[in-house]
Amino acid sequence: MGKTYRVGLVGCGRMGTTIDDEVRDRPNADLFLPYSHAAAVVACDRTDLVAVSDPFAEKAQAAADRYDVPTTYTDAEEMIRKEGLDVVCIATRPSPHAPVTIFAAENGVGAVYCEKPLCNSPAEADAMAAALAAKGVLFNYGTQRRYVALYQRMRSMVEAGDIGDLQAIVANCGASSAQWGHTHTADMLLYLSGDADVDFVQGTARFQDSDWDGNRLTVDPAIEQGYVRFATGVHGYLVASGGYEFEISGSEGKLRTLSNGIGYTWRRTAEFDELVEQDAPAAPIESGTLRAIEDLVTALDGGSETMGGIDCARLSQEIIFGLVASHRADGRRVELPLADRDWSIQPDNY
Repeated sequence: MGKTYRVGLVGCGRMGTTIDDEVRDRPNADLFLPYSHAAAVVACDRTDLVAVSDPFAEKAQAAADRYDVPTTYTDAEEMIRKEGLDVVCIATRPSPHAPVTIFAAENGVGAVYCEKPLCNSPAEADAMAAALAAKGVLFNYGTQRRYVALYQRMRSMVEAGDIGDLQAIVANCGASSAQWGHTHTADMLLYLSGDADVDFVQGTARFQDSDWDGNRLTVDPAIEQGYVRFATGVHGYLVASGGYEFEISGSEGKLRTLSNGIGYTWRRTAEFDELVEQDAPAAPIESGTLRAIEDLVTALDGGSETMGGIDCARLSQEIIFGLVASHRADGRRVELPLADRDWSIQPDNY
């Protein structure tokens, strides 16, 4: 076994420490567990959760008691300065994501695992990317699906030509909130496209002119539909139908996930364009959070790229910003990267 990496957690709330309790008794709980940042770090045999930080001392202490962590802080920057951390996990509300990432990058941390949404504005995403690049700090983004075998298997099948030429990806993910929900959706559209560049997006969202305070959108709006035109010519669609399933359509067949990742189907085009069910290669159900932490460990060991690096994270976040900007522009297409970098989606509780 290689080096054991020292990890500090910033944010001891739901995604940081307790969300496992919400899903433990659900059917197919193995899709998630371990789910929280702390639980995944503890489950990984190459990481040691040595410190936790939260502005509320009682929350930090509760996390320390639950996960047998020796040291607590109420100041994340103090923890990063003192603990000699290899990895910082950020599981706060969105507003601290950029400043904590930047501080960690500038103060000797080797890798950051940051919860979604990435940040509140395009300018913050730019600043995060610049700070990480300047110090060569690794990054993974908390959109967990891209790290698990099911979605990786489907992407590999697309790349192998098992459905012919990739034509479209349809996200049946409902009219969820832009930052809190559809950051996952945008990342999967991007991942299943092969992390292709994006030419433009168009979309509709649910907000009013009165929801703007200057350059700040004060609500996290539901996105009701979205279109993503990838530079490869592939079409991405976000539709309001629920079920959290993704369909990948090619010239010779289709792949579709089932019920938020419990499995998938593979159909190939046969005579008279009939789609015939195929035997889909098995893919184990596994925790995306744990796989993301393990991927950081692999990258730290050998200096390799991570699966959810800052460039992918920034682009998937830019898709969300672009869909909201399109609605504000009366549904017109919006080219990426966005020209205006200084506006934000930032409700008061973010």
